[in-house]
Amino acid sequence: MSKTHAKAEKISLYQPDQSGLVFPEIPHFESFAEEREYRKKHLVAACRAFDLHGFDYGFAGHLTIRDPEIPELYWTNPMCVHFSQVRLSNLILADHHGRVVEGDYAINRAGFVLHAAVHEEYPEVLAMCHAHTVYGTAWCSTGRPLDMISQDAAAFYQSHVVVGASSGAVAVEQESGLSVAKTMGQHRGILHQNHGLLTTSQHSIDDAAFWFIALERCCKQQILIESTGVKPQLLDDQTAAYSREHVGSDYIGWLHFQTLYQHLEATQPDMFQ
Repeated sequence: MSKTHAKAEKISLYQPDQSGLVFPEIPHFESFAEEREYRKKHLVAACRAFDLHGFDYGFAGHLTIRDPEIPELYWTNPMCVHFSQVRLSNLILADHHGRVVEGDYAINRAGFVLHAAVHEEYPEVLAMCHAHTVYGTAWCSTGRPLDMISQDAAAFYQSHVVVGASSGAVAVEQESGLSVAKTMGQHRGILHQNHGLLTTSQHSIDDAAFWFIALERCCKQQILIESTGVKPQLLDDQTAAYSREHVGSDYIGWLHFQTLYQHLEATQPDMFQ
């Protein structure tokens, strides 16, 4: 956390006009090494946040962030290590061929196939998250996008898509990853039919991780309202678009995640070992 400055560029209504207040600010880096350390710490925090939200399912689930100096490489969580046990010292660095170039642990084959395909297809994508969550997986079986039932859902207005390619098939063959990557387009949230949720970000792992948490929450809300049999009142397009503009940006995803990061930094200092 840092204090705001009067002349700092304002990109959101949530940024305070008054200077001198404690408020998260996007960091600026003096070197690749400094930025790499930041990205790795926030990748670890994202894994710990997934643990807090109960997103673990055996060895399933993988989060990635590009290396700032060599963007053809990406950092990811190690295979068969619980989200709660991911730390700086056991992250691995891999290339798009699935070869571990730094680190002691193996890479998740399905993670490599899916993430490598997306990172290669979309050079602008910095980070990506996927996990086998209960509500996300359940809703993805319907093959339907989210209804605009709330402000939460509006964050994904025209920025999420249902992908049917390779639906339900375990993504261990490169063709599976490529088929998903080529059909997902420039969307923040991907509902992979009969599989589960994916999120991508051109901004940060913080942004990708928070919107994954939010997308799972939206799926839960959708299932809960569907279970009542009551037809919900939907937001109109203008309202949904307005809400997305103010509460659905990359910056807002990053900002939301800072609350989680500060909590984890204070309560789980072992993650930086």
